[in-house]
Amino acid sequence: MNTERAASAEDVEKTLRIEAGRVDERLNACLRAGGCPPGLLEAMRYSLFAGGKRIRPVLCVLSARVPVRPDPDLADAVLTFACALECIHTYSLIHDDLPAMDDDDFRRGRPSCHKQFDEATAILAGDALLTDAFALAAGSAGPALPAGRVLRAVAATAKAAGSAGMVGGQFLDMLYTGGTDQSLEALAAMQAMKTGAMLRLPCEVGAVLAGASPETAGALARYGVALGAAFQITDDILDVAGDAALLGKPVGSDSAARKCTYPSLLGLKKSREIAEQHADRAVAALNGLEGESAALLRGLAAYVVNRVF
Repeated sequence: MNTERAASAEDVEKTLRIEAGRVDERLNACLRAGGCPPGLLEAMRYSLFAGGKRIRPVLCVLSARVPVRPDPDLADAVLTFACALECIHTYSLIHDDLPAMDDDDFRRGRPSCHKQFDEATAILAGDALLTDAFALAAGSAGPALPAGRVLRAVAATAKAAGSAGMVGGQFLDMLYTGGTDQSLEALAAMQAMKTGAMLRLPCEVGAVLAGASPETAGALARYGVALGAAFQITDDILDVAGDAALLGKPVGSDSAARKCTYPSLLGLKKSREIAEQHADRAVAALNGLEGESAALLRGLAAYVVNRVF
């Protein structure tokens, strides 16, 4: 792993803690809006505040800081948009865990939403988080953040989360599950849609919201593509060789479900090599970008492939 001009793992961990705390504070404030039935709100909050590193909103926040000087008002608006991405991610986890999908009883060390409540409530909690996310994203527009930038970012978000992105990738994942092994190319394309799209997106919209130059925006998008691949392959590896206590869910579920994964096609050693190659590509994409945020993004690429949970 090339870590030149990259933040240390300790600095990445510290930043994740600090920024995740800010995300949680903003999410908590945003979910106080009236009109939501208490039982539905309880299920939404149960999954939204179940833990996690808040990688996606943090990527958005850091990416927005790369091309501009510190601007508290812009940063505050970007944080609101970033929280919308976490709502979309949480909706996807709720729905992925459903019996008709991945059928997982546990998420982040406690019962999945449909096990804690019921399937209908879980479906509606996911629907609410997805829909409310777009209201939250649109509401980030204001004096510090031009509506035109927000519109572009909302359009990119809808595309990444929809049929050509995360939802389409989940469909393909289900289609491939239990069948004969797919080609490596098909697997990579599926993962780029299911997981990669929503890890590329925060880097892309962070650049858009900050008004980055085409060159900087392109570099951040390429970083996000490579990071997403490294992240998902590492997830595949952890499902085989991870610690269930740290993962918060049983290991071996991919194998039990006969899912097509990198370890199932290539084995653990080769999968690890490919994950590290993608992480190196993520770091290389940021060549020429300076500053603390760019260094943190480089460090995050190393963090993703070296995590144990």
